[in-house]
Amino acid sequence: MASTTLITKFAHLQIPLEDVLNATNNFHHDNIIGRGGLGHVYKGQLQRSGELIKISALRLDCKHGGGVVEFWTEVSMLSDLKHPNIVSIVGFCYEKNERIIVTMYEAKNGSLKEHLSNPNLTWTQRLKICVGVARALSYLHYDQERGYGVIHLNINSSTVLLDENWEPKISGFKVSIKQSLNRMDQVILSEPIGTIGYMDPTIEKAKGVTHKSDNYSFGVVLLELLCGRKAFIPNDGHRLLAPFAIHHFENTTLQDIIYPDLRSQMSFQSLTKYSEVAYCCLKKERRHRPHMKNVLEELEKTLQIQLRHEDVVSPFYIIAFILLFPNFVIIA
Repeated sequence: MASTTLITKFAHLQIPLEDVLNATNNFHHDNIIGRGGLGHVYKGQLQRSGELIKISALRLDCKHGGGVVEFWTEVSMLSDLKHPNIVSIVGFCYEKNERIIVTMYEAKNGSLKEHLSNPNLTWTQRLKICVGVARALSYLHYDQERGYGVIHLNINSSTVLLDENWEPKISGFKVSIKQSLNRMDQVILSEPIGTIGYMDPTIEKAKGVTHKSDNYSFGVVLLELLCGRKAFIPNDGHRLLAPFAIHHFENTTLQDIIYPDLRSQMSFQSLTKYSEVAYCCLKKERRHRPHMKNVLEELEKTLQIQLRHEDVVSPFYIIAFILLFPNFVIIA
């Protein structure tokens, strides 16, 4: 589809270049909040319908003529998607050799990738993030109101953004594919797409992708949160996390690679259920991977188990503190 046709179709989302320049202070380097393969992301403030809103502006690097397909794919996807765990589009600019996608600035806490080894990100918070991402993926794969499913194809800890309340927001829809809801299990012919460490290893053999390719990528993100390390570390002996963690799971030694700061926080039941969910998402054969609806259900149960564990543990520590320090006075 020609760009002129697409500009007409999405005319209601078009933002003048002058407005984006004003919002980002002419793409000042101090406003850069992200760097990716397609270009830089800038923060800014944009006047929209009489209201000043905080925005993120992805400015595509168009010097080499690339990124146009990805640009329109993202605009098309985000224009249809409305979910609390997916970034919200504000508009786009397609003017004077500039290709810019503008979304709400929702990454107050950056990307998940920046916090994998953050000792202050608790096990409960990590579980809540997982549940939020699973809700978004379930919406993408099965939402009946939209009339079609979406295969994201680039789920990783960099495309999961975190707002001020640590709620996850999925971004990065540049290579996503639409598919009929009744054909989500059918293979869509495709070259290997995604990021090293997260990519469904069956793509090459199957000559394409299904929604279960997202499930594999999500399984890797679950491992990252559990182990506090990235999916791919170039110069590490175990540079790919997924096969390394699968080996430990199958040898019942997963405890050895859990992020140390998390161990004392976990209930044994929540760890068991969580690791089983991650392991199932990473099954070699797609037909053995659970549907995202089931993944979501199991993760919600895991979170409830952990919350009940904390409700039991907290009063115990309060009682122990009172017994140890009976004369301690709290001054309001």
